[in-house]
Amino acid sequence: MFTQFSSEGSVSTKSLWSLRSIPVRLLAGDILGLIICLTFALWLRLGEPVNWFNPILYAFVLFVLAGLYLADTYKPDTQIAGLRAPARILLCSVVVGVTSAGLIYLSGAWRENPLLWRSVILPSLGLFTVWAIALRMMAVGWMRLDVQQSRWLILGCSETTSNFAQDFLASTPLGRLVVLTEDSQNCTQFTNTNLHCVGNISELSSWISQPWSGILVGSNVELSNAQVQQLMQMRLQGTPVYKLPDFYESLWYKLPSSLLHDTWFAFSAGFNLVQGRINSKLKRFVDIIAMTLLLVILSPLMLLAALAIKLDSPGPIFYSQIRNGLHGKPFRVYKFRSMYKDAEKRGIQWAQERDPRITRVGYWIRMLRIDELPQIWNVLRGEMSLIGPRPERPEFDLKLKEAIPYYEVRYLVKPGITGWAQVMYPYGASVEDSYEKLAYDLYYIKNYSLLLDIAIAFKTVRVVLLGKGR
Repeated sequence: MFTQFSSEGSVSTKSLWSLRSIPVRLLAGDILGLIICLTFALWLRLGEPVNWFNPILYAFVLFVLAGLYLADTYKPDTQIAGLRAPARILLCSVVVGVTSAGLIYLSGAWRENPLLWRSVILPSLGLFTVWAIALRMMAVGWMRLDVQQSRWLILGCSETTSNFAQDFLASTPLGRLVVLTEDSQNCTQFTNTNLHCVGNISELSSWISQPWSGILVGSNVELSNAQVQQLMQMRLQGTPVYKLPDFYESLWYKLPSSLLHDTWFAFSAGFNLVQGRINSKLKRFVDIIAMTLLLVILSPLMLLAALAIKLDSPGPIFYSQIRNGLHGKPFRVYKFRSMYKDAEKRGIQWAQERDPRITRVGYWIRMLRIDELPQIWNVLRGEMSLIGPRPERPEFDLKLKEAIPYYEVRYLVKPGITGWAQVMYPYGASVEDSYEKLAYDLYYIKNYSLLLDIAIAFKTVRVVLLGKGR
């Protein structure tokens, strides 16, 4: 028999999750804004309605939206950072305006309707810039309101729970966490004012009836049958109840390996790329088509890179290394040389920021990811995929396997030129960074789909154009 809990003064169970809808809201608002601004500018300047059969208008709308995406103006956490979003929108508008003018002029489209560009598209772009900035300022208000309403109950106070609390409050500084500990635990490691240790898990019944955004069950927390029933009732009444790995996966798109165990791998849904032959064959087909097209399109860029490397410093144009691939099988990966000859004569080491071994040309081709382009050959040979976990050197793998739980799972799929970890986490060169990147690799392996691959491809383009390589 279910106990009926009061819902008065309830906290929205979707308050934190609604942050994920902000990019969709911003995109919808931008599309609406472009339609309104184009309509208003056309009516004001020419006194006539918009001809939506004009392909130039659709190209303009898509061009503006692509520019805003590449400028990273749809990522929620960047909207709270002062003037960063308005500055990016202004820069995007200038680039879109100049580029659009050049394309319209070079294509000769301006001759057919010279007033369309001068009197409609440019003014509408100016109006839309104001609209987009105002929309981002509203997004800050949405975020703050949603986050201030978030109030989560955590069961357990282990080291993994402590790490989660730090991650949560770092990404959601206005949220609140309330912790119930087990008998042998204490919360002396918690110092954040938005985190409160209020009692013992044995007192769950007196806390569970309060309004919560959600309930999180820590690792290795033992619950009685009565407590499990209480959590079941809360979940059936609309309050999310999560184990920590599920929360990381749902909200942060990663799976920290320290939270996982053999039972989780045995019974967790997903891992279709590992199990499904159809998925593997489809991915291979897409790889061959995509790599063939990229090889044709990027050949001039690769020739320029090769020439620049040869002129910049003595040594070969290409550089090869042994990396571990599918099922840990070693293979030779190819790259454009970005370091001086004999850069590793003192031994193997991770690349560092401002690494003195990197050449002048090497700095730029690494930042723009051009050094990875010869790996198109590895993909065509079937040793790699376009998208997957980055292959690591065997010498580093030995160390990382000892330090990081379930590290070897990343080799159940082919390594990739780019991957979920590469677009979600900055470049790192340490065991700690490898642990974080593995969390994203595990998410990718578990949740693989063609749509996820497409999303990674778009994010990779943005990373390259923004110069976030290494």
